[in-house]
Amino acid sequence: MRKIFTLLFSIAGCAMFAQQTPVYLNSNAPVEDRVEDALQRLTLEEKIAMIHAQSKFSSPGVPRLGIPENWMSDGPHGIRAEVLWDEWYGANWTNDSCIAFPALTALAATWNPSLAELYGKSIGEEARYRNKNVLLGPGVNIYRTPLNGRNFEYMGEDPFLASIMVVPYIRGVQSNNVAACVKHFALNNQEKYRDNINVIVSERALHEIYLPAFKAAVQQGKAWAIMGSYNCYKQQHCSHNQYLLNDILKQKWNFDGVVISDWGATHDTKEAINNGLDMEFGTWIDDVTWEKTNEYDEYFLARPYLRLIKNGETNEDLLNDKVRRVLRLIFRTNMASNKIYGSFGSPEHAAAGRKIAEEGIVLLKNNNNLLPIDIEKTKKILVVGENAVKSMVIGGGSSSLKAKYEISPLKGITLRAGNKAEVKFVRGYESPATKEQDVKDAKEPQQKEIDVEALRNEAIAAAQDADIVLFIGGLNKNDGQDCEGNDRTNLNLPYEQDALITNLAKVNPNTVVIIISGNAVAMPWVNQINTIVEAWYNGTEAGNALASVLFGDVNPSGKLPFTFPVQLQDNGAHAAGDYPGDGKNETYNEDIFVGYRWLDKENIRPLFAFGHGLSYTTFQYGDATADKTKLTADEQLTVSVPVKNIGTREGAEVVQLYINDKKSSLPRPIKELKGFQKIYLKAGEEQIVTFTIDRNALNYYDDSKGEWIVETGEFEVWIGSSSADIKTKVGFELQ
Repeated sequence: MRKIFTLLFSIAGCAMFAQQTPVYLNSNAPVEDRVEDALQRLTLEEKIAMIHAQSKFSSPGVPRLGIPENWMSDGPHGIRAEVLWDEWYGANWTNDSCIAFPALTALAATWNPSLAELYGKSIGEEARYRNKNVLLGPGVNIYRTPLNGRNFEYMGEDPFLASIMVVPYIRGVQSNNVAACVKHFALNNQEKYRDNINVIVSERALHEIYLPAFKAAVQQGKAWAIMGSYNCYKQQHCSHNQYLLNDILKQKWNFDGVVISDWGATHDTKEAINNGLDMEFGTWIDDVTWEKTNEYDEYFLARPYLRLIKNGETNEDLLNDKVRRVLRLIFRTNMASNKIYGSFGSPEHAAAGRKIAEEGIVLLKNNNNLLPIDIEKTKKILVVGENAVKSMVIGGGSSSLKAKYEISPLKGITLRAGNKAEVKFVRGYESPATKEQDVKDAKEPQQKEIDVEALRNEAIAAAQDADIVLFIGGLNKNDGQDCEGNDRTNLNLPYEQDALITNLAKVNPNTVVIIISGNAVAMPWVNQINTIVEAWYNGTEAGNALASVLFGDVNPSGKLPFTFPVQLQDNGAHAAGDYPGDGKNETYNEDIFVGYRWLDKENIRPLFAFGHGLSYTTFQYGDATADKTKLTADEQLTVSVPVKNIGTREGAEVVQLYINDKKSSLPRPIKELKGFQKIYLKAGEEQIVTFTIDRNALNYYDDSKGEWIVETGEFEVWIGSSSADIKTKVGFELQ
């Protein structure tokens, strides 16, 4: 009897304990109930502590209540190596080597939303394994100028493409209980003067060009975090900006997540309190330098905020809103129900990265069908160029990674050729020495003298005897190239590569130029080279992915996410805008005419158009048809076009839909991307590609009215394989 009584008492005790368990600890309770329960248990000091950093990449939880810390990781291409608590230098851990994924320009070049979700899911698993609950990415700032040193972190020049690609990326990341922190909100389109440049741009361009991808991230992707940018807008820093963060993000878009400052982007306590910032990171205090420990309690949202409250100069209402958002973040991530464990550095993640890289590589030109390489007939392969061996996962700023491994282009080509062909390498050109992994007390490498002529002559001599020359050059992640903190100074290839390419073409017509970059480059030698490939920064499996395309194991299907202009003045930011500004203000005079929109307006022929990309097979487009010729703004239009693979091998094509408004009250671009589909066809196979068009594809933002407008009149649907290669058109009237 005693045993039975004891058992009953134990059961009753457990039930009583369960009833008394705080709501915030009940992972099955609604998130908002948990937030409110936790909020009322916090002291004022605990609330203040939660909204600013305690180290370079973390903010405190509440140990008393069992609420964990938040840990951030730089992205968006891989999980950054651990750094020291108070310093940027690597901590020299031995178990933090990640899979480096392709740059976001490469992802955008796939034009494949399913790969965006795979990317997000894979990198989210890596973050979760490392106990990072906020991934600082993806970036969706618009590619306004090809000189922007950070363009490789973004998704190109078109707001529609970026919007479609960012949503599945976010969903993939957040499926792992890791918050995607979409950045940099907003108008962070250059690195030069980024800390204080005030962007002057029309409301129309803001809403049509620079905000749509962020809006999609919030309203469709349901992003849990947004990062404010360094620059200013309306004379306020964007990390605490009334119009951007309060009026648009939180009120108009109903964003319920957390706004995180970029590191060092907070400048004023009262503005940070009132203008929408929720969490402050990376602030430099007084004379604190790279060598000294930050005094985190003196951050703008730390003791200065606490003093204002205690002095009665502000109340707790705004603080409570910030804390609610931080708690919501924690309950969605580190205290979520059914939290997964993730995985790190796995073969599956490497394979995902390779798949993305292969689909993102763009065949720009292939006039004499040098590609794919016929390994049975090609016995001497010469690889020229530093980028064939240079690490591209290191450098670039905050996206620098410590990768588990990195397959260089040379290694990938050598492995693929096997014993069927001799692969020889000569450097051909060389960049100044750069530091490798950024660890404490690392020695700066010596800047050695480079004998440009000797390197060039060696390559020219070797090229004369090769069956094929694979020149692998482009940009790199050195400062002043594709790198955070500075912009490029010109459009040309650095390190005298143009002269080298010209000479290689003279001695060997079978020269293939492979550009590794995150930006467009000038190609003064374009008419001398028959085959050109854009290979991006493709991470851990870069070399294997490139080799699979060069040798034809994979049929290239990438399309450019931004325009390659012939010269810098063909770009709107340089022809009409006043890039880079005067250090104080930068006016976007090109307005809505960004990228291909500007070239269309000015009737300028691009070097390679937005959306351009070739295949080893050929696709034939039939005539487009619409299901109606007249419709109202509340109706939808269905447009269909047959596409057939008339080549000899299977391949993928990105069918692109652009809208042309025949006449409007305000100036509009000649065409705008409003739909695309990537289709896979076997040789001889045909598919009917169908698009549905609604009012969102037809409207524009009228800044005089502050709203989106759909005007009646005549429209045309243009369908093609790039913005400059329209295959078929069909018209309709909006009544």
